[in-house]
Amino acid sequence: MPKKAESERISGIDTAWLRMERPTNLMMITGVIIFAERLDYDRLRAVIEQRFLKYRRFTQRAVQKNAGAFWESDAYFDIRRHLLRTALPGCADKIGLQHLASDLMSTPLDFSKPLWQFHLVEDYQGGSALILRIHHCYADGIALIHVLLSLTDPAPGTRPPAPAEKMKRVEEAGIFQRFFEPVDKMVSATLKLGRGLLSEGFDIIRHPVQVLDYARNGVRLAAEVAQLASMSDDSHTCFKGELGVTKRVAWAEPLDLSEIKAIGKALGGSVNDVLLAVVAGALRDYLLERGDPVPEELQVRAVIPVNLRPLALEQAAELGNCFGLVFLALPVGIANPLKRVYEVRRRMNELKASYQPILALGLLGAAGMGPNLLQQSLLEILSKKASAVMTNVPGPQQAIALGGARIAEMMFWVPQSGQIGIGVSILSYHNRVHFGLVVDGKLVDAPEAVINRFAGEFEKLLFITLMSPWGQNLDAEQIERSFKVFDASGSRTPG
Repeated sequence: MPKKAESERISGIDTAWLRMERPTNLMMITGVIIFAERLDYDRLRAVIEQRFLKYRRFTQRAVQKNAGAFWESDAYFDIRRHLLRTALPGCADKIGLQHLASDLMSTPLDFSKPLWQFHLVEDYQGGSALILRIHHCYADGIALIHVLLSLTDPAPGTRPPAPAEKMKRVEEAGIFQRFFEPVDKMVSATLKLGRGLLSEGFDIIRHPVQVLDYARNGVRLAAEVAQLASMSDDSHTCFKGELGVTKRVAWAEPLDLSEIKAIGKALGGSVNDVLLAVVAGALRDYLLERGDPVPEELQVRAVIPVNLRPLALEQAAELGNCFGLVFLALPVGIANPLKRVYEVRRRMNELKASYQPILALGLLGAAGMGPNLLQQSLLEILSKKASAVMTNVPGPQQAIALGGARIAEMMFWVPQSGQIGIGVSILSYHNRVHFGLVVDGKLVDAPEAVINRFAGEFEKLLFITLMSPWGQNLDAEQIERSFKVFDASGSRTPG
């Protein structure tokens, strides 16, 4: 006889993510983890039972009723319905794993059960692979990273850090404190306001609608609300259009993090500036290859999540969603790789005084408490203003293992929502940077054609950096001269 289901109301912001589910945009956070050794199913199951299921939320279903949305315990919970074995056809190569991940990204989770699944590919290139899917209504990125890292241990042969050293690494990497650290550092006004509200007793996690009440009394906030409402729709490119139900995923060979840091330092910018410029360059090159017009003023706007959680570690471990959104226009129309870096840096600097993230949190929280029709209208408006969702995640600096198997590569993608059909994932792990891309099949039928350009765009930037005199930021004339040197080397000048 099953136990009677316990029930508790889902917060407004988590309800918003629950109700965003559409056949054309499933609200799952998806991850692909590749292991250097074989991962044993029984050992993985023991880790999940002991460490993952200690969070009671993962044994609960999300149930929508006329009175609202509620968490209810699953009286028939069985881990075997959530931890599944699977196999790849043929030679079980990278293409096969990408196809399996694509199929799973296109398949909705079962709402009659807790909304998460782990799919173990036991034999993949001499090791194993794990594809995980968790609905966004359960948690945001910072919470899920905390949960997933709690499943891991130092890799075999790796010296476990001492407590003081471990805390230092946590602070440096920002794993628990800053999930989207590179952007958080830029959006200083939002962080200052968020912590100010917390100190005044505002509970922005459970009652984000308070942010909107606060905004009505502030001239600067009110002006930013108007600016967000009046923002133009994003550029018309092949990355924007009607969506289908099929998603396709691909990932690139990782880049060396130390090289990216060196270029950022040489250019007087950040790692984030370099990575975003590389993404813009890859999108530009793909458009040019298709024969699409790429005027100099063309930009492709991306939505970037910004962590708004308090910095206390114990609160970072809580599930649920507490992040805002910022809109960044990628300078796709700029041909010069150096100019792109400097333009990205300039636009990121403009976001320092932005209240966009905390306003977006308030809007989504308010919509989640109101009628579904209101939320869908808001979602349509916001999604027209961007073509992509981008996440930049600082992961563990040292090698880690799960169930005794060393993790070689990690990629994670957040859902795109609304009419946004492109998702870019940048994740650093063990001194390497991993790029992943998920696209809607009706917009881009071969994501490899985009993601494989990332390395080439980075090499262009690396070449120009090595060929140019440094010591201070280049002026416009030096930038043009550097680009001509690059073009004279025999490489194709984009545009």
